[in-house]
Amino acid sequence: MSTSNANLWTVRLAAVGIAVRDRIVEARQAGDDLATAVAQEGGDTIFSIDRHVEPVIEAAINAWPDDCKPLTLIAEGMGQDGRRRFEPRNSASSSAGYRLIIDPIDGTRNIMYDKRSAWFLAAVAPDRGEATRLSDAFASAMVELPVSKQTLADCYVASGEGLLAGTRYALDRSTKPAEIEIQPSRAVTLRHGFAQVANFFPGTKVLASELMETIAAAVLGRVEPGDASVFDDQYMTTGGQMIELMLGHDRFCCDLRPLFYRILETQGVSVARGLECHPYDCAGMLVAQQAGVILTDGFGASLDAPMDVQTGVHWCGYANENLRQQIEPVIQNWLARKGVRRA
Repeated sequence: MSTSNANLWTVRLAAVGIAVRDRIVEARQAGDDLATAVAQEGGDTIFSIDRHVEPVIEAAINAWPDDCKPLTLIAEGMGQDGRRRFEPRNSASSSAGYRLIIDPIDGTRNIMYDKRSAWFLAAVAPDRGEATRLSDAFASAMVELPVSKQTLADCYVASGEGLLAGTRYALDRSTKPAEIEIQPSRAVTLRHGFAQVANFFPGTKVLASELMETIAAAVLGRVEPGDASVFDDQYMTTGGQMIELMLGHDRFCCDLRPLFYRILETQGVSVARGLECHPYDCAGMLVAQQAGVILTDGFGASLDAPMDVQTGVHWCGYANENLRQQIEPVIQNWLARKGVRRA
């Protein structure tokens, strides 16, 4: 993949995200229903807001030139297997083509209740069949899907050739786009910073809270009266969590729900799997890594996952290596005490 071609892909992916953003804004201004659950597909609940944007994505990909195809789209909302195939229109291709993984709206619950931004996430890789993984991605984009009171929205892109860019746009196009400074925190302590274990839904909240208390006690010591030593921000979107790390707002974040399920199962507790991070939620991984965020799985290996819509993903994000060296051993020891080790 040449540098120019990889960078061109970032433009294409961002353009799809901006089209999705504009469609959501239109639907909201028209008073359309956004919050009704309509299906369970591709590893997640599908809400009516999702149905508004799926045609936008298909139309955008159909308009891409033939040299972008064959292309297999992997996304929630694309039927039970989460896949849609796009063939070249006017020429037969000898290329294996591409795999494109998208989360059209990462953080659906945030945006459909107009609470906080959601994110469009996308990453594209050479098609290696079922062996294609997130780490194969050579271009990625993260586009903000804003709440109704916002007049600005952000877009981040990265390529495997070293491109990293963040841009802030006026939604009414009245002013020129502005560059965003991307810099993860350089703090060497969690004290008086944001750090959290994902704790979104009932079922794994006790374990998530226990792990966060364990981390805080290990790296900060005893809680002193009146001292809010570390702050918690449950931003219910993986893309949004990674961006908070990229911009220096958060110092640490992890989402270990698939491992929490394993712990509960070893304890003989009946668990309802499914409410967990999936590969499409991590489609912005390349952008975060290019920004300098350290991403691992729950066991400390480099974060990676197959490009599908079903695999449960556990991940940790650190703003810098110093924080990783403090926190990662605490997580590993806690998991080991719970009887969970890498399979």
